[in-house]
Amino acid sequence: MTRFLFLIDAISTWVGKSFAWMIVLLTLAVSYEVAVRYLFRAPTTWAFDISYISYGALFLMAGAYALARNGHVRADVFYRFWRPRTQAMMDLVLYFIFFLPAVGALMYSGWTYAARSVQFKEVSIFSPAGVPIYPLKVLIPVTGFFLLLQGIAEIIRCLICIRQGEWPRRPHDVEETESIILREKELHAKDNEPMHASDKGAGQ
Repeated sequence: MTRFLFLIDAISTWVGKSFAWMIVLLTLAVSYEVAVRYLFRAPTTWAFDISYISYGALFLMAGAYALARNGHVRADVFYRFWRPRTQAMMDLVLYFIFFLPAVGALMYSGWTYAARSVQFKEVSIFSPAGVPIYPLKVLIPVTGFFLLLQGIAEIIRCLICIRQGEWPRRPHDVEETESIILREKELHAKDNEPMHASDKGAGQ
């Protein structure tokens, strides 16, 4: 089961990191537009379209990666103080009430939306350059698929946690600063724990 979960995590990671390169395209496009607009007084007709298309693609396709890294925003004022089994039960309920219906709606409506856009070879109406935007709309149902795939992995993790009482480990290539700080505090507290009498006697 761990291999299966790690495989899904690896797919989500690969997709997220691949589309992260859209940041480079976005940076180059915006930098070029700023340069030609203010230095040469010759603004482009495509910079705005490229900027929202590249950012939109990044935002869509990074969703499964963020879910794999447990990086989505959570109102964890109380959540962080719960035991892992309680956290898992709450997550499991919310996955079935909100996540799965929302992803299903995204895939269903997104497929129709994207198919119509591809059929008419839709282009942007915001500039005379006629930049194609149907590839971006195709990513909507694709995003739903990857979110669903990662969501299945997270549901399995919840079931494992409910059964075993602790969260199964997951691969992490990045870690939130808060997690690092909490771990360092735990290690520091352990280092400063007073020695027990038996330990002192053993040391003497």
